[in-house]
Amino acid sequence: MRIPLSWLREYVDLPATETGRDLQEKLVATGLEVETVEQLGAGLKGPLVVGQVLTIEELEGFKKPIRFCTVDVGRANGTGEPQEIVCGARNFAVGDKVVVVLPGAVLPGDFAIAARKTYGKTSHGMICSGDELGMGDDGSGGIIVLPPEHEVGTDAIELLQLVDEVLDIAVTANRGDCLSLRGVAREAAIAYGLPLRDPALLDVPAPNANGYPVRISEPAGCDRFTARIVTGLNPEARSPIWLRRRLQKAGMRPISLAVDITNYVMLELGQPLHAYDRSLVQGAIGVRRAEQGEKFTTLDGAKRVLDAEDLVITDDRGPIGLAGVMGGANTEIADHDADAGTTDVVIEAAHFDPVSIARTARRHKLSSEASKRFERGVDPQAASAAAQRTVDLLVLLAGGTADPGVTEVIAPSAPHTITLPADHPDKVAGVTYGRETVVRRLQQVGCDVYGQDNLTVTVPSWRPDLVEPNDLAEEVIRLEGYENLPSTLPRPPAGRGLTERQRLHRRVGRALGGAGYVEALNYPFISDETLGKLGIEQDDPRRTTVKLVNPLSDEEPALRTTMLPGLLEALRRNDGRGSHDLALFETGLVFRPTGDEPQAVRLPVDRRPTDEEIAGLDAALPRQPRHAAVVLTGAREQAGWWGNGRPADWADAVEAARTIAREAGVELIVRGDQHAPWHPGRCAALFAVVDGAETLVGHAGELHPRVIKALHLPERSCAMEIDLDLVERAGTGALQAPRISTFPVATQDVALVVDASVPAADVEKALREGAGELLESLRLFDVFTGEQLGEGRKSLAYALRFRASDRTLTVDEASAARDAAVALAAERTGAVLRGA
Repeated sequence: MRIPLSWLREYVDLPATETGRDLQEKLVATGLEVETVEQLGAGLKGPLVVGQVLTIEELEGFKKPIRFCTVDVGRANGTGEPQEIVCGARNFAVGDKVVVVLPGAVLPGDFAIAARKTYGKTSHGMICSGDELGMGDDGSGGIIVLPPEHEVGTDAIELLQLVDEVLDIAVTANRGDCLSLRGVAREAAIAYGLPLRDPALLDVPAPNANGYPVRISEPAGCDRFTARIVTGLNPEARSPIWLRRRLQKAGMRPISLAVDITNYVMLELGQPLHAYDRSLVQGAIGVRRAEQGEKFTTLDGAKRVLDAEDLVITDDRGPIGLAGVMGGANTEIADHDADAGTTDVVIEAAHFDPVSIARTARRHKLSSEASKRFERGVDPQAASAAAQRTVDLLVLLAGGTADPGVTEVIAPSAPHTITLPADHPDKVAGVTYGRETVVRRLQQVGCDVYGQDNLTVTVPSWRPDLVEPNDLAEEVIRLEGYENLPSTLPRPPAGRGLTERQRLHRRVGRALGGAGYVEALNYPFISDETLGKLGIEQDDPRRTTVKLVNPLSDEEPALRTTMLPGLLEALRRNDGRGSHDLALFETGLVFRPTGDEPQAVRLPVDRRPTDEEIAGLDAALPRQPRHAAVVLTGAREQAGWWGNGRPADWADAVEAARTIAREAGVELIVRGDQHAPWHPGRCAALFAVVDGAETLVGHAGELHPRVIKALHLPERSCAMEIDLDLVERAGTGALQAPRISTFPVATQDVALVVDASVPAADVEKALREGAGELLESLRLFDVFTGEQLGEGRKSLAYALRFRASDRTLTVDEASAARDAAVALAAERTGAVLRGA
């Protein structure tokens, strides 16, 4: 909503020194979002005057029509002689009054005016258009032609109100009252503590039986309809300059006098109006729902097929207006340039159901100034005042006569009242305002307040957004100043901090961040096409997805069953923008439906759902485990003066899984596997002991070359995905700090030769079990293959650290523990000591 400051001052006596920036600060403090303050006429410097065209000479021989004019500007040029000006516009004639800028002036945009030779003539100034003066589109399509009553030599800067400040306010959906000068003026009056001259306080004649007949067959959609008649309008009458300029400053284009007046009153009072050419309306005006498939042409010339839910204005022929949205072409006010102008009009000022208007506007993709106001809430009590204001302006500016008939059709309704304790705003804000402050602030916004400890508040008709006690508390708080609210930290009861699960998730994020990974947050949506590119077979459970009825993108209509698509897309996007060494991670929910979930039921909105209904809704939800995933590419360790770097490989993806598991106190078991989308020879299955049984918790490794090619990823990219919920179940609870022994460690190295097909994890497991309680740690430090071992054989070298908590181990004790470990490995895996 654009608010000219000069217009706003008509309703509030703001201090003369107050600027638009000052007002912006005040309004922002009360909760209105003032986006910009536009300085109209900034840099404009005269002389800019009214002139009268004396002669016009058509210049020949040029590519476009050029006219050499003499213009009377009075004494504004210092000589009184006619001013010679070259102009290319064609929309003015000899005798017309125009706006002339003389040499020495500066127009908006720092455009200095000086005498200059052009088209073989010397032009001493310029005849101006609205765009050149920063006025915007005035509908003329060229030079400004002024009404003949303005005297030659008059200062056009003041006449055209070129210098002003305009506040552009972003009005939220709940503050429809601020889509008018009346609403913003009320906020300004409250902010400055000044009285408001309410433009809606008019003497309105009582309704009578002589008004234009109106029939309302849909009172739920239209609870108020006011109709007034003005006759004898001068069809040649044009909107005065002050009216056109106010419309332009507010962002609207002048059209014709009758239409301009209805737009002006809408901007002033917030009540949309419509004017019908009375000669084109046949019979009584009605309000009803449209018939399904009914056709109607709106003012914009579009032929529309109506829906049965659309609210329409009708006469005996059918629809003549789309209620609250746009009028019909069949009753349009004729322009003053038309052969037969409109002389009699019927003024409509009605109040429509906001939801109905909003749905109609969206259904027809037709957002208008009227629909924007109706769907946000219009003051129903302002309809009769808006109609009276329109009648008064038509009589004043178009020479019309107000018909004594007044029609008002009103559905009975009671004002909305709210009961709240006087200290309720205090409890909401944590500030002691006191009853007097609460009552004063509520009265300032227009509420009637009664009571002492418990207040009964009658909400003003222009604030339909005030529906409950918290809304009233918000009014008190915003007017007292959000900046005055104290900063206090909440004090949660003891024992209600983070759960162990939440702590684990945070530890995982910190651990991966410390390992060099960067968190990437992606949308949880995927497509079947992406799952196909990952090489996931049709019978894979990850192919069973939950489809969204109204997805953000038709290309990704399903909820993710794996974390990898989003992360791999982030990897591809960052690599394409020049970041080639990447390590990304994400934690979040995946959605794994089984297909056996019951159909979800629609919960009621008129009451709280029962526990059974909520349980039924929960049962319809798919399983949603929390996963963690990483993707890597490029260098894992950078090269430099300290030595050679190395690229990321499948082992780094496995180590990321181990990093996560260690935060839960879980030791992962790693085995080779074949699982999409990983390379069949570089894929590791990750197991953990859950409830006493080895359970698959994830996979890690290098991505398949076909996947890399299909998704346009860097070569040798790696990934890991793990089920955090299963890892948590495998944990032993809170991590216990290790007991540090003060006795020395005994280190024993063994190299075991096994078949190449034997997983190192199986050998490690056997060594751990065989070594017993004295084993402190076990580490694989070398893998060797060669002719010395024979084909199909490999050597695994382990470092075993033994330590006792109560004594120094002897060589015999350490050796015995090592031999027991080797013996169990030989029994289970066929391992033999290398060189034995």
